[in-house]
Amino acid sequence: MELPAIEGGKSVREKPIYYGHQYIDEADIQAVVDVLRSDYLTCGPKIEELEQKLCALTGAKYAVVCANGTAALHIAALSAGVGEGDEVITTPITFAASANCALYCGARPVFADIDPETYNIDPAKVEAAVTAKTKAVVAVDYTGQSAALDPLREVCKRHGLILIEDGAHVIGTKYKGQANGSISDMTTFSFHPVKTVTGGEGGAVLTNDEALYEKLLLYRSHGITRKEDLMEHTPDGPWYYEQIALGYNYRMTDMQAALIISQLDKLPTFSARRKEIVARYDQAFSESPAFFVQREIAESDTTRHLYILRLVPERLKIDRKQFFAALAAENVCCNVHYIPTYYFPYYEKLGYCKGLCPHAEKLYEEIITLPLYYGMSDEDVESVIDAVYKIAEYYAV
Repeated sequence: MELPAIEGGKSVREKPIYYGHQYIDEADIQAVVDVLRSDYLTCGPKIEELEQKLCALTGAKYAVVCANGTAALHIAALSAGVGEGDEVITTPITFAASANCALYCGARPVFADIDPETYNIDPAKVEAAVTAKTKAVVAVDYTGQSAALDPLREVCKRHGLILIEDGAHVIGTKYKGQANGSISDMTTFSFHPVKTVTGGEGGAVLTNDEALYEKLLLYRSHGITRKEDLMEHTPDGPWYYEQIALGYNYRMTDMQAALIISQLDKLPTFSARRKEIVARYDQAFSESPAFFVQREIAESDTTRHLYILRLVPERLKIDRKQFFAALAAENVCCNVHYIPTYYFPYYEKLGYCKGLCPHAEKLYEEIITLPLYYGMSDEDVESVIDAVYKIAEYYAV
């Protein structure tokens, strides 16, 4: 349903504003140009430089960068030993890759419900979902707020599970003062353009476990090694290598790595601005009974990737779809994150159905993702707030 712009009140934005947008400056451009003029476009020195920078940023011992966040989840699941007949517990409020990584390995995703106020996976629901087949938990740091990592780690420790933290949203966040990326058995990052820092595409897996690190390296690049201590045969010469596992071509280019390195130099600035925008949104939307503001746990010092506005249906004459359309008519072009993964036809054909996670399903019906990115001006922020309030007041019960 399309709604016309509402007459009266504050004027409609002249230009559309979208939920996310990358910020690229001259230093970023120069970093990529320098690589293009160098001897290496892939498998070069920028890969190791980025990995070292991610370790320095997070405190993790090891980092393995790869093609994208989905590849990062796949090699993390493989390195965790996820295979045919296993189960992997995750949240339905996430991008499909968080569950697909289990399917790639021949395992079955099991969906655990969320905390209805923080929107992150509920550790108690995770524990209730554990069976003899469970191999790992993929916990998503939804919107950039850290998942409840200590309780999740305790659940995993009790049951002998690997904790994979899907940190696609979380770079720049700290949990109890420690950077996310150095806490779980493995943490994956994404560098998609709407994330806090970008490489166009790109991903990474961070870990403190050397054995997992060695597996990640293999799975990233065809299962091939040049390390003699891992080989089964005597090398024929210095050119020799062996494939010792079935891996993938999930390598990152040096151009991407150079861009991410440059972007990471701006992470403190990016993080600070995102926190300013989130604080202003929270202040504004907390004042209306028509909205519910996502609760942040005390343990998480959050760099927010997404800003989720939750509507209170009883306070509005229109539903979420209509509210979304009304915002578009005001030139505020939003999104919704996420459709519960098991709603998709592919998962329906695997036997999943609605009703598995009531809190997640209710959340999906009521949320809208508002614009949030570094390049937003104060005027942009206020225009989004004005548009939201204009619609809420016009359609108030």
